[in-house]
Amino acid sequence: MSTNRNIVLFDLFGVIARHQRPGALAKMAARCHVPTDAFTTAYWACRPLYDAGRQSAPEYWTAVLRRLSLSVDADTIEELRLTDIDSWSRVDDRMVAYVQSLRDVAEVALLSNIPSDHADAFLAAQPWLHNLDHVALSGKIKVAKPAPAAFHHCVVAMRAAPADFLFVDDREENVRAAQATGMSGHVFTDRDELTAVIDTWLPPEGSVSGTA
Repeated sequence: MSTNRNIVLFDLFGVIARHQRPGALAKMAARCHVPTDAFTTAYWACRPLYDAGRQSAPEYWTAVLRRLSLSVDADTIEELRLTDIDSWSRVDDRMVAYVQSLRDVAEVALLSNIPSDHADAFLAAQPWLHNLDHVALSGKIKVAKPAPAAFHHCVVAMRAAPADFLFVDDREENVRAAQATGMSGHVFTDRDELTAVIDTWLPPEGSVSGTA
C-alpha cells in the first residue's frame, strides 16, 4: 500500500558522507599503544550497542579499552572520543548538493547508524541536515540498521507507507532489510548511477537531472 508520496531515504556514511578517515584507527591504536589490528577488532566488536544508543560514549570506550586489557581513564576516553568523531566528519559536497536538489521533486530523509554524541557533532557541523524532511540517527532513535525497527521508525515518523520509500545505502544487507519491510531499495555505488535510478523511480513529472 502506498500513500502516493515519493520519499528518498538516504544512508549517510558511504553515500552522502565519507567513510572513516584513512589512518584514524591506526592513530587511535597508537594512542593506546596497541597494534592497529587488535584495536580495530575491539573498536568494531563493541560498536553495535553504541550505534544503537544503548551505551554512552564513556561506556563504549570503557568496553573497548577493557577488551584490550588496558586501564581506563577519563582523559584517554575523551581523546579517543574526539578523534573518533573527527574521523567520521567528512562529507561529499557533490552528494550534499544533489540530495538538497532532490527536495524540489521528492521528500528527502536520512537514516544513519551513528552514535548519539557523533550525531550531535554532525548536526552542528552540517546545517543542511536540518532542511531535510526527516532525520533518523540510530543513537537518537535507539535502534540501528539493519533492524526492521529502524525502517519502521521512518515510516511512522513520516506518516507514510513503506511503498512510498526508496532507500539508498552502500551496504547490501541494509538495502535488503529495507526491501523486506516493503520499501524499494538501491545499493549505492556512485552518484551518476543513483541519479538514473531515482529518475526512473520518480513519476515522469518528477524526473530530475544529474547536474547538481
